[in-house]
Amino acid sequence: MKNILIILIGVGIILVGVYVWTQRSQDTLPVTEEPTETVEPQPQPETQPPVDETKTVIGASVQKRDITAYHYGEGEKELLFVGGIHGGYSWNTSLLAYELMDLLEANPNVVPKNIRVTVIPVLNPDGLNKVTGTGASRFIAQDVSASKDTQIAGRFNANGVDLNRNFDCDWQSKGIWQSTTVSGGSKAFSEQESQAFKNYIETRKPAAVVVWYSAAGGVYASNCHNGVSPATRVLTNTYAKASGYKAYDDFDFYEITGDVTNWLAKNNIPAISVLLTTHQDVEWDKNRAGIDALLEYYSE
Repeated sequence: MKNILIILIGVGIILVGVYVWTQRSQDTLPVTEEPTETVEPQPQPETQPPVDETKTVIGASVQKRDITAYHYGEGEKELLFVGGIHGGYSWNTSLLAYELMDLLEANPNVVPKNIRVTVIPVLNPDGLNKVTGTGASRFIAQDVSASKDTQIAGRFNANGVDLNRNFDCDWQSKGIWQSTTVSGGSKAFSEQESQAFKNYIETRKPAAVVVWYSAAGGVYASNCHNGVSPATRVLTNTYAKASGYKAYDDFDFYEITGDVTNWLAKNNIPAISVLLTTHQDVEWDKNRAGIDALLEYYSE
């Protein structure tokens, strides 16, 4: 019996030793890790630059200079002011437009809540560049060429077309400026500048348009064989009364064909031509009074 007990104890010791040796062997085996899935980085969408709602490039000139419209206020009723359709010949109209832009940038509360004022300071940047060398950029009076021939050449775009003879009201390929025959283009809206303006008008449909010219001194209503509309007459008289310019039903110094404001009238958009008194002065006080009167009228 004693021998059996000794044998059992020995067997137990052997079994314990085998167990301990087995555990140690397992601890020394290399651990195989499960493969992990490699996640490829996903391409991130390109960050788009924020949309600048304060200006719109409405097109480009023949020589690829931008034609830009600048916006002030967030109202649904748009008043549009245009300078420089005759480029360097009427360079003071662009300076007047820049004066208005400076006013609105410094005093945004001038614009009533229901109105959006848009200013196109230079509709004919190639013509302006002939005279100032600045294209569609800011300039000062000292940049203007003193040559009268250069200034006259600056009236036309780079194709030699008078843009204010290129619109679709009584359009003709040859128009009249004073006693001079000028090109109206190969067809109405043949020029990039007038086409850009047309596209903008048809897209935005402004409540009223003021186009600045020089030089005769006066506010001229628009019509295209449909008479002066009541809305245009109010526009004309409101600006004239406040500014001190004399109001006229039409421009009758000589025959005008392809005129931009008459084309606007043809499309039932109230429009006036405001002619500054000289080719140099911006007559800011007079025009500021006219602008303020329009803002007040259209705020109602």
